[in-house]
Amino acid sequence: MGTSARLSLSSLRAHKRRFAGTFLAVLLGVAFLTGTLVMGDTLRASFDTMFGNATSGTDAVVRSTNVITTPGESQGARQPVAASLAKKLADTPGVAAAVPGIQGAGQLVGSDGKAIGGQGPPTLAGNWINDPELNPYRLAEGHTPSKTGEVVVNRGAAEKGHLKIGDTTTLRTPDPVKVTIVGLATFGGEDGMAQVTYTGMTRADAEKYLTPRPGEAASIQVRAGPGTSQRELVDELTPVLPKGVEAITGEASAQENTDMISGQFLSLFTTFLLVFSGIALLVATFSIHNTFAIVVAQRTRENALLRALGASRRQVTATTLVEASAVAVLASVAGLAGGIGIAAGLQVLFPAIGFPFPDGALVISGLSMLLPLAVGILVCLGSALLPAVRAGRTAPLAALRETAVDQSGASRSRAVIGTALGVAAVAVTLVGVLASPSIWLAGLGSMLILIAFVVLGPVASSRAVRVLGSPLDKLRGVTGALARRNALRSPKRTAATASALMIGVAVVCLFTVFGASLKATMDQTVSRSFAGDIAVSAPSFGAGGSGLSPRLAPAIAEQPQVATAVGLGKGVADVDGEGRALTVTDPAALARSFDLGTVRGSLDDLGTDGIAITREEADKQHLRPGSTARLAFTDGKRQTFTVRAVYGRSELAGDYVITRQAWAPHRAQDSDTLIAVTFKDGVSTADGKAAVSKLAAAYGNPEVQTRDEYAQSSAGGIDMMLTLVYALLALAVLIALLGIANTLTLAVHERTRELGLLRAVGQTRAQLRAMVRWESVLVAAFGTAGGLVLGAFLGWVLVEASDGASDSAFAFALPPLQLVVVALVGLAAGALAGLRPARRAARLDVLRAIATE
Repeated sequence: MGTSARLSLSSLRAHKRRFAGTFLAVLLGVAFLTGTLVMGDTLRASFDTMFGNATSGTDAVVRSTNVITTPGESQGARQPVAASLAKKLADTPGVAAAVPGIQGAGQLVGSDGKAIGGQGPPTLAGNWINDPELNPYRLAEGHTPSKTGEVVVNRGAAEKGHLKIGDTTTLRTPDPVKVTIVGLATFGGEDGMAQVTYTGMTRADAEKYLTPRPGEAASIQVRAGPGTSQRELVDELTPVLPKGVEAITGEASAQENTDMISGQFLSLFTTFLLVFSGIALLVATFSIHNTFAIVVAQRTRENALLRALGASRRQVTATTLVEASAVAVLASVAGLAGGIGIAAGLQVLFPAIGFPFPDGALVISGLSMLLPLAVGILVCLGSALLPAVRAGRTAPLAALRETAVDQSGASRSRAVIGTALGVAAVAVTLVGVLASPSIWLAGLGSMLILIAFVVLGPVASSRAVRVLGSPLDKLRGVTGALARRNALRSPKRTAATASALMIGVAVVCLFTVFGASLKATMDQTVSRSFAGDIAVSAPSFGAGGSGLSPRLAPAIAEQPQVATAVGLGKGVADVDGEGRALTVTDPAALARSFDLGTVRGSLDDLGTDGIAITREEADKQHLRPGSTARLAFTDGKRQTFTVRAVYGRSELAGDYVITRQAWAPHRAQDSDTLIAVTFKDGVSTADGKAAVSKLAAAYGNPEVQTRDEYAQSSAGGIDMMLTLVYALLALAVLIALLGIANTLTLAVHERTRELGLLRAVGQTRAQLRAMVRWESVLVAAFGTAGGLVLGAFLGWVLVEASDGASDSAFAFALPPLQLVVVALVGLAAGALAGLRPARRAARLDVLRAIATE
């Protein structure tokens, strides 16, 4: 083993350039993985510290045990508690102070008239708690609110909205409230809790605008007296609490808040990045394997001589693996350093793009270092294993051969096995998508299809390169013909080189197709379900936003241009034991503004005890018109509703519909999510929209859009997602380009004598550079074409699988312009990857090249 190691290290020193691409591929993959893990650990630790500091004075939180969580929501709606309970708790032994905490949705409007936040994180409002130990926010500037209309806002929100102390603005609750900023606050020493916005009001204002009834609070914050621990305080409070109310320690409450951020947002965020780390490392695997396969082929005579001199197969195999280990360790260690640098850069970058990265040093755990190091080494060694075994099988007689070029082609057995695997993969996928919808079967089939593509790569490369390269004969003459023949020389090598780019392009294409399909689905949903002329909405997603004032729809309906204006509110209830979202509206007007499909029963007389549900939910619950359903609300009350209508479609109307009169006794902070407006005959869309916009400006300036504009804006977040995806996939494409460049560089070294002969018989430097560049473009064209086909098919699979797993009908769409751009980028990438090898080939000395053995 010592001799093998010495030979390997000597070879590495002599041929450092051969492994430059492999080194960079491992380095980039490990750096991205390390940066993701370090950033996740740092964010978790920072949020733990921030929440711990902010709530350090709260020893117990008293709240209702009645909470309803709807599907897709992680944080349910909780029943309020009586604010008067705070006085009773203050008299309990061990309690130093007890203060009711009122909290609801409240979205500030910036100085430019646009709402602040609402794109994911909550936009909160509540009563300002004067006890500094019980208030998680700390007053940084100005004074606390003391009279109606005065508010304190977190400093981050004020800066984002260009607001300052003394400014008057609007707070959407969702009813518009004129407020004056009298103070700026911080949370746990930061300008805000990530992108969450907060507005602190007087208790009277908070009760007036954030609660349906005065005297209610979301929870009661309790501070312990001297010598009383948090656990002891909870034990003292529990016996005096009414039924349905519980006390938890302040530490438990802080942990819940941390878990809400770490367990949901951060876990999703880091998982998202880890997926792209995996894609980058998968692409790197192909590049690394190809490099070692070429190197082993070029060392055929050298390895044969070693065998002839007495080296065993194990020793020759070990020599290659030692080289791979050295490259893996060095590149992985460099990747660890690069990953720490990436995390540090993100720590600076995040605040610049509006996401406050909590202060604190980078958290570098053992797992964050050992896992990427192990993955980098395993990926490199695993990729080099087959070439190393192949090197060990070199026969001693191979030393007598003239050439060491890899002449391996596509065997018939590979074609048979790949075809059989492809047929089975497509069959499994189609069964999982069409026959018996199953995401697991569809995923398994997609994985098998990827494997089939790799197996069939050498078989397809010969035909594909002939077809793709045929125009070169006419366009570039002899140079183009030589480039095509060079790409055809080793089908395995061409396929392996192109596979890395194929995977990168396939994933880009997959997300492009899925994004276009989501847009088409949204457009189809609006076109099919929305029958109004314009839509009034408050754009937001996640927990952000405050919605629309429920008074806006009736005000719009009174306009002379308007025939119908119906608002869609939201509520929650427990329906026969399961949390469900309710649509609160005027059902009769809903039927005039939305296409509900076939309706059985009547939507005109739901009243205060009637409910309408979709056909799908009716089938699940075994209900029909005339049946009864038991609903439990967050206020603890239960009521039996009669099913008076069953309708067909639910894309915008939701699965359960009740009237505002039925919802009023149980409502929390009432709001609408959408208002559909239909104009009278003869009223143009422009005139009607202008009238509605003028009225809506007094209600917090929500968006007023035509049907097409509403559909387009509803899908606006998809473009943001795709931009992030493309940015992350750029790493995989970069690694693929390194693989192409490294393969061409090794090929130039392998064909040194041949290139010298071409130059000797009259080929110019420019022709030689063009030949190498066009060979690179052909390899990239093959990978890009395969990636487009694979990505489009997998995009269709993802859309169909989502359709089967969702209540909504998904529409499949192929975006031709975006796919053409992806194809052109792939070809341009191939041309770019060929620049350096082409330049190096053109610099070869003719006489030395001819004399090369």
